Amino acid sequence: MSALPPTNDDTAIWDTWLAQFRLPIVNTAIEVGTFRALSDGPLSTDELAARLEVDARALAMHLAALCSMGFVEKRLGKWRASHTARTWLHPEAKGFWGAFLGQIDRNEHLRGRLLESLRTGKRPEQGTDKRPAGWEQGTMPQEVAANIAAFMQAHSQAPALGAARMPVFGELACLMDVGCGSGVYGIEIARANPALKVVLMDLKEVAFEAAKYVDASGLDGRVSTSGVNMFEQEWPRGADGHFFSNVFHDWTEETNLAIARKSFEALPSGGRIFLNEILMDDDYTGPYQAAAFSLLMLIGTLGKQYSLAEFRAILEEAGFIDVEAQRTGGGYYSLVSARKP
Repeated sequence: MSALPPTNDDTAIWDTWLAQFRLPIVNTAIEVGTFRALSDGPLSTDELAARLEVDARALAMHLAALCSMGFVEKRLGKWRASHTARTWLHPEAKGFWGAFLGQIDRNEHLRGRLLESLRTGKRPEQGTDKRPAGWEQGTMPQEVAANIAAFMQAHSQAPALGAARMPVFGELACLMDVGCGSGVYGIEIARANPALKVVLMDLKEVAFEAAKYVDASGLDGRVSTSGVNMFEQEWPRGADGHFFSNVFHDWTEETNLAIARKSFEALPSGGRIFLNEILMDDDYTGPYQAAAFSLLMLIGTLGKQYSLAEFRAILEEAGFIDVEAQRTGGGYYSLVSARKP
């Protein structure tokens, strides 16, 4: 039987990929004493971080994953160990599984990175870098850019098909896909909207790779590329929409505000900004796929998975209005949108 083309539903693949965090995150919590501390009484994230002597921001991301797995609960802003955790994961419980779970955990590399980032609040091996590895210099070897583009192409085919079906893109004349990677999103959105022009913007090395995917798509008449360092260089004008997928989750709130302000400045009045992301719940307790993806951001970038409430605060501070979100049908992704007055 021949292979099949991609669809907009790759949730089974995501579930398989993100399952790798389940055992290491529980063992990390046992090691630092999370379940013991939360069995004594409710604690806020800051209170628990002080007791465990860990970083509060990283701890919040750990707790979201544990909550989505049913091991901790959040009530009125404070956390407690669940009945399941007090029965099986408290080190003094008769039914304690800790020794067994520790022995069968073979993902020592991931567990070590989770533990280091929890204790320090920094990306392992981050040092003093202020941007995710590979981007801080504003340039990269062409081979690295090719690998990034190939990874993003595989990673994003289903959510790109989901995003392309959103009717709002049919209302635009020109969309700029910022931090485009392989250009998979811009290409699929252009394919679904024949009257739309798309500009794929990324570092010059990545834009060079994206151009290869444009050539293969047959849409080179409507999809173009632009090699721009979005932090240091002027953004191209002329687009009435800016699209970011898996970009804001790489960065801190402060950096995202700077990016949003640059977008606001480059857009015309009435222009739209779009953030395609897997969203955390507003109370930051899940769902598991977003929480596990956020752990990946914790150990690999400076960012995390954000909630709609957090994105709204960033976008409104940058000057945007009418912030809303809608699931795209592309896996676990949602499209956050806002408008420049």
